[in-house]
Amino acid sequence: MDRLQEMSIFAAVAEDVSFAAVARRLGLSSATVTRAVAQLENRLGTLLVVRTTRQLRLTEAGLRFAEDCRRLLQELQDAEDSAAGIHASPSGSLTITAPQVFGDLHVTPILMEYLHRHPQVDIRALLVDRMVPLLEEGIDVAIRIGPLPDSSLTAIAVGQVRRMVCASPAYLAAHGYPAHPEELLRRSTISAVFAEGTTDWRFQVAGEVLSLKPPSRLSVTSFPAAIHAALDGWGLTQVASYQVRAHLAAGRLCSVLDAFEMPPLTVQVVYVEGRRGSSKVRSFVDFCVERLREDFAHS
Repeated sequence: MDRLQEMSIFAAVAEDVSFAAVARRLGLSSATVTRAVAQLENRLGTLLVVRTTRQLRLTEAGLRFAEDCRRLLQELQDAEDSAAGIHASPSGSLTITAPQVFGDLHVTPILMEYLHRHPQVDIRALLVDRMVPLLEEGIDVAIRIGPLPDSSLTAIAVGQVRRMVCASPAYLAAHGYPAHPEELLRRSTISAVFAEGTTDWRFQVAGEVLSLKPPSRLSVTSFPAAIHAALDGWGLTQVASYQVRAHLAAGRLCSVLDAFEMPPLTVQVVYVEGRRGSSKVRSFVDFCVERLREDFAHS
C-alpha cells in the first residue's frame, strides 16, 4: 500500500473514527483499514489512534496528522485539476465568505451574475461579521476588509474603505457640524456594538490616534440599524463608507470630521494559494476582482 492511499484512509478515519465505517465507505476490508493505520504508526513512530472496545479516538499527534493529510490531499487534487482542466468549464461547489453588509450590498450581486454565467457551479455564502478561518471551515474565497491575520493567504487588493462619521442634513442644521472629534462626547450618537469588536470611535489627530467612546444613548448590534437611526435624525454614527455610499450620493446623509479620519482600510479578495488551481476558484477570483474593482472605481 502506498503512502497516498494510507493518508487517504487515515483522513477518512479521522472523519468517521470507525474502521468499519471507513471500510464500508471506501469499499475496503476492515483489515485493510487497520493495516494502513498500523503501517502509518510504525513508520511515524508515534501513536495516532487510541483503540478501545467501544470506540476510536485520535491522539494529539493523530489530530495534527489528519489535518496535514487533508491539506496535502486537497493540494494534490487541486494540482491535478489545474493540470488536467486549466481551461475546463467551472463546476462544483464554492464556499465564499464576506462581511455581512458588504456581502449584502456588493458580493451577492457578483455571486448571482457568476452563477448565471456558470450553471454547473453552486455557491454557499457565509455573510458574517467574524473572521472565518479559510482552511478550518473549508472556505474557497474570502472578501476581507483590513489587515490579514494570516500571512499564508494570497490576497488581491480591489479597493479601499473609509471609516466615516455621518448624520442627516436635518440633524446638522439643528445642531451644527462638529469641528473636532472630542465634540462627539457631548453630541447625540448612535453606536454599533458587537461582542467581538471594539466600540471605540477612532480618529487621527495631529498624527496620533485618538480613541473615543461616545456615551451613546442608542446602541445597536447592526450597522444598518445605526444608519436608519442617523437617517431619522437621531444623531451621528460612525460606519464604513460602502454602507452609506448611496445615502451620501442622494444627500440623505452628510459626512463630517473628514479631516480626522483614520487611513482607509484595504478590501482584498483572499484565497489559499493551492486552491486557485481549480478552474472554479480561479475563475471566481478573477471575476470577483474585476467586478469589485469596477464597483470601487465608480464609488
